[in-house]
Amino acid sequence: MARNVVVIGTQWGDEGKGKVVDWLTDHAQGVVRFQGGHNAGHTLVIGGQKTALQLIPSGIMRAGVACYIGNGVVLSVPDLLREIDKLEASGIEVAARLKVSEACPVIFPYHTALDAAREAARGDAKIGTTGKGIGPAYEDKVARRAIRVADLVNEKRLAEKLRENLDYHNFVLVNYLHAKAVDYSKTFDDACATVPRVRPMVTDVSSALYAAHKAGANLLFEGAQGSLLDVDHGTYPFVTSSNCVAGNAAAGSGVGPNMLHYVLGITKAYTTRVGSGPFPSELSTDQGVGKHLSAVGHEFGTVTGRARRCGWFDAALLKRSVQINGVSGMCLTKLDVLDGLDSLKLCTGYKLNGKQVDIFPVGAEEAAACEPIYEEMPGWKDATVGAKSLDALPAAARAYVKRIEELVGVPVDMVSTGPDREETIVLRHPFE
Repeated sequence: MARNVVVIGTQWGDEGKGKVVDWLTDHAQGVVRFQGGHNAGHTLVIGGQKTALQLIPSGIMRAGVACYIGNGVVLSVPDLLREIDKLEASGIEVAARLKVSEACPVIFPYHTALDAAREAARGDAKIGTTGKGIGPAYEDKVARRAIRVADLVNEKRLAEKLRENLDYHNFVLVNYLHAKAVDYSKTFDDACATVPRVRPMVTDVSSALYAAHKAGANLLFEGAQGSLLDVDHGTYPFVTSSNCVAGNAAAGSGVGPNMLHYVLGITKAYTTRVGSGPFPSELSTDQGVGKHLSAVGHEFGTVTGRARRCGWFDAALLKRSVQINGVSGMCLTKLDVLDGLDSLKLCTGYKLNGKQVDIFPVGAEEAAACEPIYEEMPGWKDATVGAKSLDALPAAARAYVKRIEELVGVPVDMVSTGPDREETIVLRHPFE
């Protein structure tokens, strides 16, 4: 019987989802990306070789696996084509295996112009977007003026919609944000030039996934960003512009919720965040443990190269994530980054407005007011890198994993002990 797995990040992103998706594809026949855009990056290490992906599902690194970009993704076509070219130049078949939903909203130059101009206007109050036009593209979708992939491959419809959109957005750019207007003719010509390559990939992804499932294929649904960046459930307004939670795997790809059987929550053994917003367990990365986490964990954004903020593991944050995602089991990643630390702290809850709370609050203002409550555990000196079984871990590392399970209330089904595909401990396989 076909079994389908949803992979989501349980923190603020950068938990190591790409590696885990790639590892799981030995049991899957299809991998689906269901939200976000080219603001999300997944770094895979296979046989010591590093590959960074932005839009294309991580399953592309396994020969014969079908890859789908669902309707919940906002699509920058030039970035997609550049990514295809880069992968195919290294000998990976992409275009013939990749299907793109006809309902994906398309990102245009006016979206990136709006993104940059707004962040500049906000000054110190900026949200910390990647500047890639993701938010403005989702705004157009909700406002029902988005140009979707189906419009892109229809030249007459594209011309009409593009002119209408540019009239509106150029007015805002020039008169409100005091930025330059985006040229209609160049935008139209550049978009049309991409169509011959895009058209063969355009598919009714919903129907394709349903047919694959009925035929007995295992499907893997790959989330981007992290659950606490979800536009509804994250630290609003310091969030991304889409729903990152597991439930959006259905809406963002066009399948029914009854086709989602297991939710794997990817969880870093400590906590990181990129961009602005509250972070109760944050440490300074200039010294001490924070510096260790940043340096040893190579905590820089896959897409932006921005340094990530680092802090202790936050179990209260994980409880919120488990609640909003229905997590079946966790994969604990980057445990090896903690090697060599004398002691470790876990945030078990907060003091908030004179009360003790044990779950991360909704909204940025409340989260910013949280004072973390810590529990301390002994660290370990022996290396955990590359361990293939739980017994191969130091006793203190095993105790740390066990304590995370107890605090969060969800089993750790997998442990990642290094960036390579093979550096993985499996306690319960999500597909079995």
